[in-house]
Amino acid sequence: MENTITSLTFAALGLPEALVRALAAQKITDPFPIQAATLPDALRGADICGRAPTGSGKTLAFGLPLLAGLAGMKSAARPGRPLALVLLPTRELASQVATVLSELGRSVGASVGVAYGGVGYGPQRVALRRGIDLLIGCPGRLEDLIAQGDLDLSDVRWAVLDEADRMADMGFLPSVKRLLDKINQQRQMLLFSATLDGAVDVVVRRYLHDPRMIEAAPSDVDTGDVTHLWWRTDRDRRIGLTAELVGRQAPAVVFCRTRHGADRLTRRLQAVGVKAAAVHGSRSQPQRDRALADFSQGRVDALVATDVAARGIHVDGVACVVHFDPPGDAKDYVHRSGRTGRAGADGIVVSLVTNEVEKEVKLLQRSLDGDHSTTSPDMSALPTMPERPPAPASVESQRSPRSGSGGRATKRPQGASRRRRGGPAAAGKPTAKVNRAGA
Repeated sequence: MENTITSLTFAALGLPEALVRALAAQKITDPFPIQAATLPDALRGADICGRAPTGSGKTLAFGLPLLAGLAGMKSAARPGRPLALVLLPTRELASQVATVLSELGRSVGASVGVAYGGVGYGPQRVALRRGIDLLIGCPGRLEDLIAQGDLDLSDVRWAVLDEADRMADMGFLPSVKRLLDKINQQRQMLLFSATLDGAVDVVVRRYLHDPRMIEAAPSDVDTGDVTHLWWRTDRDRRIGLTAELVGRQAPAVVFCRTRHGADRLTRRLQAVGVKAAAVHGSRSQPQRDRALADFSQGRVDALVATDVAARGIHVDGVACVVHFDPPGDAKDYVHRSGRTGRAGADGIVVSLVTNEVEKEVKLLQRSLDGDHSTTSPDMSALPTMPERPPAPASVESQRSPRSGSGGRATKRPQGASRRRRGGPAAAGKPTAKVNRAGA
């Protein structure tokens, strides 16, 4: 069966009054399609298998049922034995999800904790000993805490696996399976992924029981128009083009293929007066946190990143994405490009094409939907950016009204393709598809 989700309230979907009030206090009153499709069945205890892109509202789609369940528990978690678990692929995403759910958890008396690598074990051990109702973490650190006797998952009644396809891409699924094998077998499982094939399908079949299958596109009001440009240039000219793009279209996320390349580009941008910071796997967690905070608060205009940031970082208000180095494939292009065009704002995606990468870029363009052609750089045709305050770091923006940063007049440059956020594929009319087919 397929349903189109119309406008509903969180209360009408069955959410407890305390959580409805907590959401309203944050000016979140209207569910996104993925939330409207997910919450009724999730609140009844059904397993959920959701196919949804980044920015569609997944955090509340899985977080609210967990908090509602915890609100109904008569006792809190025992030391080192959480009652609910959320597994995520990156430290940044785990931290941001924890921030969102911690504030809501307080409204129902549920404690929320986070565990990931790159930082010391001490504070995480202390929090576990005090008791954490909802634990949010990355697989590697969770397995370490289990091995050291600080964590026991046998009391987990609700489990979430988010960004499952990213978990597979990063090689985390063996660890994820070991963790899921340790939780209470009488549990509710919610899995979200942009794709549900291959290794993700194996997880669905093994760990979800008669799941409710849900697919949702981003809502119209949460989606801006994104212009995709492919500019032919020389290698030596890329620095100047990137600096000028950031100057005209800040804040911007600039993607490089390697960690060394990201560091080198950051230094060269700083040398020509661009406020830039690097984010990649070789940076310590405090360094990554500081770079993200500086970017989200407007102290840095360009975040120079490897693909660690393509899904692990969600910041609303990004005006431009620059592919300084081309992505490996169409999937990476979509995830990188999805950093802009969020929360109702429009965005620009510019790919710099040199002679050395022209062949692979042509193959990439052919694999993408829409008209993608390489043209000469044309700064004069870019839209004029209005002055606006820096956006806070968040997993997704869902404040009402949802007009985001407001529209801006856009002159469509020659050779540009125009698509809804989420990459080159057109989303079409937003719907949430629901069916009863098993995994």
